[in-house]
Amino acid sequence: MRIGIVTETYPPEVNGVALTVRALVQGMVRRGHTVDLVRPLRPDRSGIPDAGIDALDVAGVSLPRYAGLRFGLPARYRLERRWRESRPDAIYVATEGPLGWSAVSAARRLGIPVATGFHTRFDTYADHYGIGLLTPLVRSYLARFHRRSMSTLVPTRALAEELATMGVNNVRVLRRAVDTRQFHPSRRDPALRATWGVSDDTPVVLYVGRIAPEKNLPLSVAAFRALQRRLPDARYVFVGDGPARAAIAAANPDFIFMGVLHGDALAAAYASADLFVFPSLSETFGNVLLEAMASGVAVVAYSEGAAREHIQNGQNGIRVVPGNEAGFIERSASLGADIAARHAMGRAACLSVSSLSPDVVIADFESLLRTLAEETRHERPAAIVA
Repeated sequence: MRIGIVTETYPPEVNGVALTVRALVQGMVRRGHTVDLVRPLRPDRSGIPDAGIDALDVAGVSLPRYAGLRFGLPARYRLERRWRESRPDAIYVATEGPLGWSAVSAARRLGIPVATGFHTRFDTYADHYGIGLLTPLVRSYLARFHRRSMSTLVPTRALAEELATMGVNNVRVLRRAVDTRQFHPSRRDPALRATWGVSDDTPVVLYVGRIAPEKNLPLSVAAFRALQRRLPDARYVFVGDGPARAAIAAANPDFIFMGVLHGDALAAAYASADLFVFPSLSETFGNVLLEAMASGVAVVAYSEGAAREHIQNGQNGIRVVPGNEAGFIERSASLGADIAARHAMGRAACLSVSSLSPDVVIADFESLLRTLAEETRHERPAAIVA
């Protein structure tokens, strides 16, 4: 098949959506398909393999107050010309920005089956960036966007149920996977821990992801300080970057910031930590949670997204009811100070995600797109006014 994949974020950008989309692209290429990849142009574009990928760069601009991320500008007419010349069998639109909207419009006008992905809770971001009054409008836009596709892919059952309440009915759960060969307890690195200035028994709390307001990081800082009051030698390590990094670093000079890591370096950072504290309430899923669990690290998170799907409370991690900040802080500090409980939950976490094979997810994604293509293979609907 020829598969169109449209996204407004893609590596070298580092975030959950970019990495998830790249995994889908690479997985489809491995299965013998040609991917027509459309994403905004970046001056530092690199690392995209040529084989099996027909890439198109379109115009994009940086997000306000977040220069590290970009969104694509509308490109409907350019996409229509491209897809008339080399018609995809099906199209997946991963992001809901202007480029994503125009891609759905182009696909509908050409009668090409199109699926969309719900990856980012832009409706919850508004409050964190001082535009909370726009939340209802953003939510309405997201609902309208996904109602225009033949199928919307989400990572959890809970999100599928929520979209149904918004009138988005053609929802399918496409579960997330984790590379358990890459993320594994065997990656633990005593030399790395030595650079952090900790012994084997000193708890290291880890954060991986965008260092940004929507991640609720003041709560994770409070949880760490509660642990540090019990164990003064505890350390907090941040992996990633973002608009809140400078302020957090200035207010907490004892924190360790490693910047953005990839590959073996990222895997070593996970496995060398002891506790992963994840207080975000703005995730559709939270890939980092699975990576931490696969690395054998005990996790404390709100009962949302990946935590709701994969953590059995008190067995392979700790889930806290959203809104219970005092409970979140207490459970984090207590688990961080309990070596035996940390180790037991870390081992159970690693075992519990060992079957989440990326190959299964790619096969499911392929099956969905093939079904959409077959439904329209012998039909060329009249153009739809988008």
